[in-house]
Amino acid sequence: MDNVLGKRLRLQREKYQLTQKKAAAIFGLTNFQLSRYESGQSNPDPDIIAKFAEYYDVSTDYLLGRTNIPTNESYDPLEDLKQYMIDNQLEDMDLGFYDIDQMKKLNRDQIQELKDHFDWVVAKAEKLEQKSKK
Repeated sequence: MDNVLGKRLRLQREKYQLTQKKAAAIFGLTNFQLSRYESGQSNPDPDIIAKFAEYYDVSTDYLLGRTNIPTNESYDPLEDLKQYMIDNQLEDMDLGFYDIDQMKKLNRDQIQELKDHFDWVVAKAEKLEQKSKK
């Protein structure tokens, strides 16, 4: 039997640059359990598969080998970022210097890091503006 689930779990873990120990902690598993899942010696229950899919921002169908398209169609990182820009009156910010194809590959956590960075930049600019008015 081909171990698609195990291979894809390992691939995603490595893509996120996680050790087995770190990934196991994230998912509330032991190293032994995760190792058995990745090697195909054991199969996770549906709830754990859903946690893997959510964290790695892929579909459960992809993890289970039902499709070879890893992206979770319900999440569009560019739409998420666009909505953030609108919500924060940053629509005029030119993102042309970013590689759009690379941005399309970002997951929710990575987009959140971008949002957090934008928040920091805006807060710093506001602080400098207030300081210059004194």
